[in-house]
Amino acid sequence: MGQGHSDEHVAHNVSTEQLSHELALRFAKKCFTPLEITHFKDVFRSLADDQDGIHYWKEETLCRFLVIPDALGPGPLIYQMATYLGAFPFPSLAPSILTIEALLKVVVIMTERYGTVLKRGRADRNKLLFRCLAVFDRRMSSVFEKPPQEIIHAVKEEKSEKVDTSDAVLEEARSQAAGEELKSALGFAIDKPANDEEEDEDDDELALAALDSLDAIEVFKYDQRADTKIHHAQIPVDNFRRLIMLLLVIAPLDSQESLSRHAERLTPVRLERLKQVADSILWSFTPEKNAGIFYQSFNKIIPASLPHIFDGLNPLFEHFLFSKNIDLSKRRHSSASPAVTSPTISQVPDTPLEPLLPREGDILNLDILCQLSFFIKGSNLFRRLRPLYLGADAGFSLGSIEQKVFNWRAPSILLVSGTRLSSTPEGTRERSFADTLPTKRFPDGASGNKPNGRVVFGAYIDVPWKHTYREAIGGSEMLLFQLSPLHEVFRASTLSRDYLTFTKTGVGFGCPPPRVKAVSGLSPHTVLGPVSLTLDSSLEFGVFTHDSTGGGSFHPSQTRNSDWQDRFEIESLEIWGCGGDEEAERQRAAWVFEEREAEARRNLKLGKDREADRALLEMAGLVGNHNASGGSMG
Repeated sequence: MGQGHSDEHVAHNVSTEQLSHELALRFAKKCFTPLEITHFKDVFRSLADDQDGIHYWKEETLCRFLVIPDALGPGPLIYQMATYLGAFPFPSLAPSILTIEALLKVVVIMTERYGTVLKRGRADRNKLLFRCLAVFDRRMSSVFEKPPQEIIHAVKEEKSEKVDTSDAVLEEARSQAAGEELKSALGFAIDKPANDEEEDEDDDELALAALDSLDAIEVFKYDQRADTKIHHAQIPVDNFRRLIMLLLVIAPLDSQESLSRHAERLTPVRLERLKQVADSILWSFTPEKNAGIFYQSFNKIIPASLPHIFDGLNPLFEHFLFSKNIDLSKRRHSSASPAVTSPTISQVPDTPLEPLLPREGDILNLDILCQLSFFIKGSNLFRRLRPLYLGADAGFSLGSIEQKVFNWRAPSILLVSGTRLSSTPEGTRERSFADTLPTKRFPDGASGNKPNGRVVFGAYIDVPWKHTYREAIGGSEMLLFQLSPLHEVFRASTLSRDYLTFTKTGVGFGCPPPRVKAVSGLSPHTVLGPVSLTLDSSLEFGVFTHDSTGGGSFHPSQTRNSDWQDRFEIESLEIWGCGGDEEAERQRAAWVFEEREAEARRNLKLGKDREADRALLEMAGLVGNHNASGGSMG
């Protein structure tokens, strides 16, 4: 008992700088291989500046090494994030100077390698990323107050730079990698489960787990007194727009691929398209109501509609683990590092890579593809999509979809774009379409900053397509989503399983199969689900319905508690298959088989003895007079 009390007393009196140093050592030992540490040290030392014996990285150095495109302008924001994460797990020490220890912690968090040390904080880093992006305003007393924009900028400019004078080097970590473990007085505290039902928004789970592993929770709680409550912070809209544009660009990035390859594609046209996509995502946070993005909406929207938005940061910061100065094909006789001539990654092969998309459609381009990767795993999208049906090429008909799509035995993505119809139908076609639907009870959906009325909807289909007669098809991985003018994802519900119907009356998502025969007393109109997308039989018009009460095959919006319905004229319709060469070969084989069977039916030929063949067919009842009654055998 005395020993436990003594260890606890030591833990409470140790400095935050010392605890930060020990956490960096633990990260170095348990989150990286010795070879990765060697590469990291070489990268840091070859580019570090030296002032009064302190080796550190400047903002310019960090942005040049990561090849952050100047055209997007997120360099200062990335540096701000790094200086905050470098102080982890003590926010009061931020902004930190980017020493080798601070930068090591940045790489650990950005690449999500902390799971081997921080047992309790493995699942989520979103709160920490919000903190390092947010601007804190201590003058706010309520979550719902809107601070003036000038106050936000003033607070940002008033952030003082605090210099961290620690000059620890990771040699100590390498020397300890063979054996010695850091002492832990309280033992197994890191394995205690967190209380998921009652989350304290003022605690940082990753920081708690870090201090838990070092037996220094009390020090963390003391440090938190100087930290502003998370609900009194917000991310400036312009900053978040710049970050989203960068995240779109790095979404397909590989850990050994230089960002310069993707930066070369940033033409003025591409930049404008990136901004449009970023605005659609940004407007899902309703910036027209607030001066910035608060944690409450950030914490709801990211897991629901953008679960993979930060995935591109992982390979970007893994570049620190690949030094161009270390040639793995040669045996190293010396530990000396050669001089550095350029701060960029040079191990990228010069051979051209396979295109991320085999061809662009009227809807799907590289930027929309990256937007899809924010909620569908990039490994299922990049270099894995094939155009199955493009309305502009194959024609707008259900028969074309059946011919092009039905033999694809893997998941697929449907995209449809169009222009909203006016509240009063204009022309014969619009009136005919309106007559097939129930009376419109809901207003049009939000327009964001796109007043032209263009909308883009889509669905992720996790099963092969087929005709549906009595039951719908689809599984629990189905998704219904909107890409423009706002970005939102509606996930499959288990209350109803009417995920996808394909009949002669059209294509429906979230709608029950149509009745085969009219039933007396029931409306002859198309039945629209609470959250549903319906395309008519001619593929001329579509309707998206959102009833906030839910109860259908897809969950309602988690952020917009309103009802709306968008009726639109279809301009483009595309279906893309998710799969590689194996899935494409299966589809080709199915087409060949069907063609062979059809040819055999068309070319049924009789043999040389035509009389004998005819007699055989008559006995089988295929030809001849079948109405004559049979005689008695008696």
